[in-house]
Amino acid sequence: MRARHAALAAVAALALAAGPAHAQAPQQQQPAAAPAPDKNGPPLDAAYGAFQRGDYATALKLAVERANTAQDPVAMVLAGQILSQGYGVFEDKAAARQWYEAAASRGNADALFAIASLKLKEAGNNAQLKGEAVPQLREAAEKGSAPAAYNLGLLYLEGEAAPKDPAKAADWFRKAADKDEPDALYALAILYREGRGVPRDAIESARLLRRADEVGHVVATTEYAIAVFNGFGMPKDEERAATLFRKAALAGNAIAQNRYARMLSSGRGVGQDKPLAAAWYKVAQSQGGAKDAELDKLIASLTPQERQKAEAILRKWAGGPSG
Repeated sequence: MRARHAALAAVAALALAAGPAHAQAPQQQQPAAAPAPDKNGPPLDAAYGAFQRGDYATALKLAVERANTAQDPVAMVLAGQILSQGYGVFEDKAAARQWYEAAASRGNADALFAIASLKLKEAGNNAQLKGEAVPQLREAAEKGSAPAAYNLGLLYLEGEAAPKDPAKAADWFRKAADKDEPDALYALAILYREGRGVPRDAIESARLLRRADEVGHVVATTEYAIAVFNGFGMPKDEERAATLFRKAALAGNAIAQNRYARMLSSGRGVGQDKPLAAAWYKVAQSQGGAKDAELDKLIASLTPQERQKAEAILRKWAGGPSG
């Protein structure tokens, strides 16, 4: 699960040396203050630019300078993220947490989500401790954090840290899905498919799977391909299904690799190519894919020439499948 209140305002200066950086967390407790105008401190874009280039020490330095000068909660969250993960600097989870708390005291949704995430991770399987993260998850979600809304939905769906309530789970998933949160789109699609917490609706399930595919959720791409192949919530289209299975297969999904191999083997939705089918099946198995009696028979039936072609494809794919 993913997860993000103290009034910590004054910030200690950073001492950055060549190589990994050490950073201090916010130190003194003061009432929260609204962020100062952008002209105070270095522009936050510069810190994000350095982060995207992989220059994490510079990103941390700029983020902390802006947090010091402008009391900018977004800069505080960036500093917390870098320190929490140890991106190019010495990992310091305690300092990261204080940065998140400083930003959360200013109502920053990402910081609230980060703190809730830390609580959920620390709680492990303890439902009571997990429950302590719910108020911050809810506050973060109400302030617009899609990941927080998704995680809150999971808690209601599982019934561990919150009373089990699939309808509430669906409501929170929907809030996140409306912001194109990939996992929420997928989760809500499955609820509509199964009729849990919402009426069973194949068309809505397919729509959500399609959108999850569009925003890069590989498992959703595979499930959408299955729906397209079976005509669940839309007209059946084997050619489109083959294209989707191939897309997810290239992204590394073993189930999609297996399904695409089957389609290549039979020539359904795509031109029949037994050596290519055998290669995809072997790739799926190398990733822990399930045994498939139909494809095992295919491999056993290959001619020596077809077997050599399949082996050549696999050698060509040594750096990753491309076919």
